[in-house]
Amino acid sequence: MTVVVGNPKPQSRTRTVAEALPPALLAEGSYDVEVLELADIAGELFQWGSEKVTAAKESVAASDLVVFATPTYKASYTGLLKAFLDQFGSDGLKGVVAIPQFTGGDLTHSLAPQTTLAPLLLELGAAIPGRGLYFVIDNLPDLDDFIAKAVADYSAVFASLTRVAGSVR
Repeated sequence: MTVVVGNPKPQSRTRTVAEALPPALLAEGSYDVEVLELADIAGELFQWGSEKVTAAKESVAASDLVVFATPTYKASYTGLLKAFLDQFGSDGLKGVVAIPQFTGGDLTHSLAPQTTLAPLLLELGAAIPGRGLYFVIDNLPDLDDFIAKAVADYSAVFASLTRVAGSVR
């Protein structure tokens, strides 16, 4: 499982929110979390063939579950995240379950995960298990409640998908 953080500032509150989801959603010991701070490879995102970018791409594409986290910039995701996702071909995320997660100052752009990032992730072949997440960053004291609701929603979707998968020929 991977958390991709598209904030140009390392160790951001966006990362804090994104890192809260995996341990609440997944059974302890059933996964390892790799956090990919795109800020750490920002200088190489436009150097096609960069070893660091290639390794990051391969790691993300090999993940079963990826949280793509970004602050809201102009009602959308950051250019840093876009530059990284531009590295993938149209099926570059095939087989990856992707959760788009945004942080913002208020609920004005709360549909941004569904209207901006989800279509791009789908175009890249990822599967999205329901609504993306939008967290108002000033609500950090309520992060546990927010994550608990998200876990309940995603757990219901995954349970349904498990039943369907058991019936697939």
